Amino acid sequence: MARAAAITPLPFDVRLALAGANVLLTLLGVVMLAAAMWWLATRPTFTLRGIALEGDLAHNTPLTVRAAVNSKLAGNFLSLDLDRARDAFESVPWVRRATVRRVFPDRLAVRLEEHRAAALWDDDANEARLVNTFGEVFEANIGDVEDEALPRLAGPPGSAARVLAMHHELVPVLQPLGSAMRSLKLTGHGTWRTQLANGVVIELGRGEIDVVAERAARFVRTLPQVTAAMQQRPLLSADLRHPDGYAVRLQGVTTTTNASRR
Repeated sequence: MARAAAITPLPFDVRLALAGANVLLTLLGVVMLAAAMWWLATRPTFTLRGIALEGDLAHNTPLTVRAAVNSKLAGNFLSLDLDRARDAFESVPWVRRATVRRVFPDRLAVRLEEHRAAALWDDDANEARLVNTFGEVFEANIGDVEDEALPRLAGPPGSAARVLAMHHELVPVLQPLGSAMRSLKLTGHGTWRTQLANGVVIELGRGEIDVVAERAARFVRTLPQVTAAMQQRPLLSADLRHPDGYAVRLQGVTTTTNASRR
């Protein structure tokens, strides 16, 4: 039976030369691929020629949006960074969210969602801004707001959503007082204060939404009995921070009442 011929290993210098050749061929392939991609990306065929805007635009027009982002869109159809393009569109005033996608071979399709202003917002820096229906604070020209009756909310940084939720809860509770809520503030100490359109200030005290709403409801429910005993004098202010009742200031008189007894 014949023996298999022994395989003689290649000399080290030959193996080293082959390995080097393989590395060079790989590098050459990468360079050629990159060059081909660069050549393809710079062809006039892929120059961006249009931006199709979708979504309801109440405070912008397609013309103003394109004018605002044109200088921020770098590259062509293939090389454009979609994340940076999205950031460019979202930097346009009143734009809350943008979704950007390519439409072959030379266009972008952009869906925009604008902020819907729910209230004016004052933070601790006393900078007037806006809060949208999601409880997000955003910057825009307040003069563009069409609703002149927007309430004014205020609170520590990061509290806008909580203050907006409290406002939504208190509006129907305080409605029997006959004057709309003009402002609501969450102080840095965690207490709530509201002012009505007729100037009445109500100190609502501390607590979560349900606790404060129930306290306000008891006040509204019992207030007519108090004013009736005081010859229907107009309410000027109220303080609900008392543990067993509340204090009110009527025109010409100040009184404290125990709400639990009424």
